[in-house]
Amino acid sequence: MTEDFFRDATLAICGSLDIEVALWRCLFCIRECIPAELLSLHLYERESGWLETVAYATFEGGQKCSFKNRIPDKIKMEIENRRSRQVWVVDRLGDYKGTKDAAANINGADNMTGIIMDLVLDKKLMGVLMVAAKSKDCFTKEHLSFVRSLNKPFAIALTNSIRFRELKQLKERLADDNRYFQNELRRKVGLEVIGAESGLRGTMDMVKQIAPLDSPVLLLGETGVGKEVIAGSIHNFSKRREKNMLTVNCGAIPPTLMDSELFGYEKGAFTGATALKRGVFERANGGTVFLDEIGELVPEAQVRLLRVLEHKEIHRIGGSGKIKLNIRIIAATNRNLESMVKKGQFREDLFFRLNILPIRIPPLRERPQDIPALIQHFITKKSIDMKFRKTPVLAQGEIERMMAYSWPGNVREVENTVERALILNRDKDLSFGDFYSNWKKEHPFSNIHNQQYEILSLDEIMTAHIKKVLEMTNGKIHGKDGAAEKLSINPNTLRHRMKKLGISSHKTFYTDL
Repeated sequence: MTEDFFRDATLAICGSLDIEVALWRCLFCIRECIPAELLSLHLYERESGWLETVAYATFEGGQKCSFKNRIPDKIKMEIENRRSRQVWVVDRLGDYKGTKDAAANINGADNMTGIIMDLVLDKKLMGVLMVAAKSKDCFTKEHLSFVRSLNKPFAIALTNSIRFRELKQLKERLADDNRYFQNELRRKVGLEVIGAESGLRGTMDMVKQIAPLDSPVLLLGETGVGKEVIAGSIHNFSKRREKNMLTVNCGAIPPTLMDSELFGYEKGAFTGATALKRGVFERANGGTVFLDEIGELVPEAQVRLLRVLEHKEIHRIGGSGKIKLNIRIIAATNRNLESMVKKGQFREDLFFRLNILPIRIPPLRERPQDIPALIQHFITKKSIDMKFRKTPVLAQGEIERMMAYSWPGNVREVENTVERALILNRDKDLSFGDFYSNWKKEHPFSNIHNQQYEILSLDEIMTAHIKKVLEMTNGKIHGKDGAAEKLSINPNTLRHRMKKLGISSHKTFYTDL
């Protein structure tokens, strides 16, 4: 009888991850041997001194809950001083301080008689089981023995229930974080492309054409032009916009770690692989992978990337099974891949696979009409980031000056320049004077006025350039580090041109330039 009771009750307790269902089934099971009408499980939190009712069951059904009550100090001291598992009877649950508050949360339980059992696992008190009935003096020593035999199954069930609850909470938190970060990503990249209706109109037209498709995309452009922003636009205009877009900078990952980062690895694949790790491709399944600086990808990874593009599958390092993928690849580079192919630095078949519809992002010097909007965008953005009370106003003439500059660092340089100006001009109209002065020193022949350079003759340009070089060499023409060497011409030829252009050879002349 005892063995059958233990087996059947244990199967009922462990038969469901939903603890309220397990309790309800167990109640019907033990009813044949114990006059029970209510089962309840309570989690003991030693640090906080709280007792949490996590579930209870009556014949009508089970109920998951989270009723918390603080254990009185006297009862807590009794719990801490116990040296063995305790199973005892409480004549009225509403009268005993250890169960009074917990019983009050369950309809009718405070008037019931109950068996209380500490649930201990590996010498640690996990919580309490309460077996209750309406009849007085209905529990016997045999009933206590039956309940005691179920200590470990109930302790395991309570532990599993808490872990399952924590896992669900973590999963929900992860899903919520994922939604938040995806919304942030869509807000920061792709939703607002400065110049989409002007200098980048042609680029954005191509983006909207290819975005709904699953074809790989190759973005070409100088450093700082905003390739990641355009990649975000492609993702946000695609049917994958609700899924992840993960970014990998191929130039920032050491070659020895490239495979493990992209493709993941199995537990035990190499020393230090103590657990399975999913790679970027697997994590982005259903979404988009943006491979920035694709020209930096090591040859071994190029081979495996080609397999991803052609067969839509990967193998984790140390694994033998194929993992099917549904991802889209967007690659970007500021390098000349065709030249790299000719030099054997980039696989030709991978280049052709990526180069289906290349999208070139023009540098800022080719679309100066976008500069005012970019500057204003970064002023607003950086002012918020730097917690300015109000957005600074641009000083007169600053936009015209900035439009005349070629911006070799493109959008990234604009952003950095605006941030520097905001730091230096906190309490006055925003000026790029520091940046402009440095630029004038680096470009001594530039004369900006009303967005126009002053037109100089070739002789004037040559004169200014030779004078600048002579100033750098302190008037030295011949020999190592002389002006002739720096200009890559014969010293006699240089002297002849200086004479023709009327440039004095007296070195003190150059101190006044």
